[in-house]
Amino acid sequence: MSLDPSPPPSPLDSATLRAAARPEPLPVGEIASLAGDVLRRVATVVVGMDEAVELALASILAGGHVLFEDLPGLGKTLAARSLAAALGLDFRRLQCTPDLLPSDITGSFVYSPATTELVFRPGPVFTGMFLADEINRTSPKTQSALLEAMAEGQVSVEGRSFALPSPFHVVATANPIEFEGTYALPEAQLDRFLVRLEVGYPERDGETQILLNRVERQHEVATVAPVVDAGTLSAMQAGIERVYVEADVARYCVDLAVATRRHRSIEVGASPRGSQGLLLLGRALAVVAGRDFVTPEDVKRVAVPVLAHRLSLTTQAWADGTRAADVVAGIVADVPGPPPVGRRATTERA
Repeated sequence: MSLDPSPPPSPLDSATLRAAARPEPLPVGEIASLAGDVLRRVATVVVGMDEAVELALASILAGGHVLFEDLPGLGKTLAARSLAAALGLDFRRLQCTPDLLPSDITGSFVYSPATTELVFRPGPVFTGMFLADEINRTSPKTQSALLEAMAEGQVSVEGRSFALPSPFHVVATANPIEFEGTYALPEAQLDRFLVRLEVGYPERDGETQILLNRVERQHEVATVAPVVDAGTLSAMQAGIERVYVEADVARYCVDLAVATRRHRSIEVGASPRGSQGLLLLGRALAVVAGRDFVTPEDVKRVAVPVLAHRLSLTTQAWADGTRAADVVAGIVADVPGPPPVGRRATTERA
């Protein structure tokens, strides 16, 4: 990566530049068509992960970050790399280890003999999609290096702020079964991920297809051709931001989040970032389905992946073997939602 001796923009300048570079939003129909093309292209190499890949794509379209947490060898890294390729994003992968330092992610200032000055050498986080593989194998200090990048689209090194490319998304993987040499993600960082997704083992036919695909390729690496580029992805995201959401649906998102704060098995419930995640991901899924309105069913579908990782269970719940996902599913079943409605007419909203 080339050195950049020029002064980095301040956080305010970065925000101004991002606002000025906003593309023309795409209409819902075109977004849905392109999203369908992306999903079909990814499905040619990622088999048996249709639900997880669709939720991951919707999370990216909603401007969020994705955490895949499941057993090794299920295709989490392949799914992330294939999504990045289909979306036309620059992709960089970092294998997390216990000795990884924050500067290994963000970059650092190095001495340049040619200029006898310290110049900034950007780290791998300066990309369109950054994959932190097995993120729970690195220390909390290094994990926290991603917090600013995920929240503000910039990193700070030696008191200077550097804007990241736009769009920018983090996809992380975690292994939930090994504890030796691992560090659980702190709640503050878990909350930055819009969703936590589980993959699960493929069905018999799906696993057979994985083997046959490997034989047909005649090599290990599976590749995906781009469907869109980074500029088109930004236009898709801008189009989703313009989709209207009924007040009743927004209140339903809040009711679900509030219910997690009052549940007897939950010590710390979802914050307003959780209820916002329900709305944003539900809206993105509605657009992927070709709709310009959000229904309660969209919210119900995303409740577990959006909320479960944001909850801290009580000691008794842990002792009883209660899973956060089961608690959220129970809350969804118990909390009444608004009747399914389409978007109201413009005159009715006025």
